[in-house]
Amino acid sequence: QVQLVESGGGLVQAGGSLRLSCAASGRTFSMYNMGWFRQAPGKDREFVAAVTWSSDTTYYADSMKGRFTISRDNAKNTVNLQMNSLKPEDTAVYYCAAAWRLRVSEYSDSGRYAYWGQGTQVTVSS
Repeated sequence: QVQLVESGGGLVQAGGSLRLSCAASGRTFSMYNMGWFRQAPGKDREFVAAVTWSSDTTYYADSMKGRFTISRDNAKNTVNLQMNSLKPEDTAVYYCAAAWRLRVSEYSDSGRYAYWGQGTQVTVSS
């Protein structure tokens, strides 16, 4: 089992940057694929980015490519999301999540992730 705690959210102006972190507990963190999702008010939860357990592959939603970077440090049990060139439409609660085994097509499917953090609010002002 994995417990996840996000941090790093806040208020930032459009064009600015934020770095989200997700701290995981549990000895098996390095065996989980990790993802970031977000949910804006009145909208469905959407995929942001994911990284495989070995960090050999990363996945991004099209609207985040080139602006967001996901990374993980298995020695520290953390996964990070560096967000640059933020836009007001990036405003949402951001969640990190862990999944045991995923096919390539499943990394963006929130239903495939078994463990979730409580979320951290990101607000981008125009």
